[in-house]
Amino acid sequence: MKNKIKVIMLTVLLVTVLVSCTKNSPANTTVEGENEKLTVVTTLFPYYDFVRQIAGDKVNNMMLLSPGMDAHSFEPTPANMIDVQKADVFIYNGGEMENWVEQILKATENKNQVSLRMMDYVKTVVEEEKEGMETEEEEEEGLEEPEYDEHIWTSPVNAQKLVETICETLMQADEKNASYYEANAKKYLEELKELDASFQGVVNQATKKIMIVGDKFPLRYLVDEYGLDYRAAFSGCTTQTEPSADTIAYLINITKEEQVNAVFHMELSNGKIADTISEATGAKVLTFHSTHNVTKEDFEKGVTYLELMRQNVKVLQEGLNE
Repeated sequence: MKNKIKVIMLTVLLVTVLVSCTKNSPANTTVEGENEKLTVVTTLFPYYDFVRQIAGDKVNNMMLLSPGMDAHSFEPTPANMIDVQKADVFIYNGGEMENWVEQILKATENKNQVSLRMMDYVKTVVEEEKEGMETEEEEEEGLEEPEYDEHIWTSPVNAQKLVETICETLMQADEKNASYYEANAKKYLEELKELDASFQGVVNQATKKIMIVGDKFPLRYLVDEYGLDYRAAFSGCTTQTEPSADTIAYLINITKEEQVNAVFHMELSNGKIADTISEATGAKVLTFHSTHNVTKEDFEKGVTYLELMRQNVKVLQEGLNE
């Protein structure tokens, strides 16, 4: 981890010099009015889509994470760093998976830039280790700082707070389009409230109140919001992909004990763990979408956070009932 941070710091320094030289180049002079739109750069799909729903074509909206890429393994390229430093508004999640961001922001010479660390705008929870879950040894002895769960957007209630924050920021940064942003956000917030009610309705009517996940578990904020229990192979932020035989055995046993009819896995994973549990228990395998990111095909189709979460409502309803 330390070596990775050193590489990022060196790259940031070189990029900062490059950006500075570019800004001072006569060839970089733009015609007045050519770049009137705000440039908004986001790290993850939910924030990209929130900006899209609020701002439409009034801003230049860019997502750093390439479609189909695992957010936890993302490392910024020099081109990514330049995009961040040139952004008028930079929206990132925060947390361990984005530990590279702070170095870029410290080095940026764009003093007019507004940056939003979205984990600052909702109540965060410390990542927990459930019974049977694979544990990850600390990289350094004596490292006792708590690691906070980063997947704040998986709760529709949190999503409403995040949308409100983004809307307020865009309204302040681009006053001429403020009423447009406000109207779009108001409509979108109503849809998020309906999504919240849909999830709550499914849980209220469910015959089971536990999710068995043969995968990483990025849904802590979702299950906490609606009072669900869960068991999973890994925590949400782990880099591990191969569970031990003990973990597999535990998940098989808890699936049988709880008599659940479905085991979940996340999008973009191979589903092997869930398949193994399914073969041993007869439980069906269902895909739940954490909305970290989307496939290239879905991105090009314009798939939205709301579409994916509404799909999750149906999947959860199927998975929590006999």
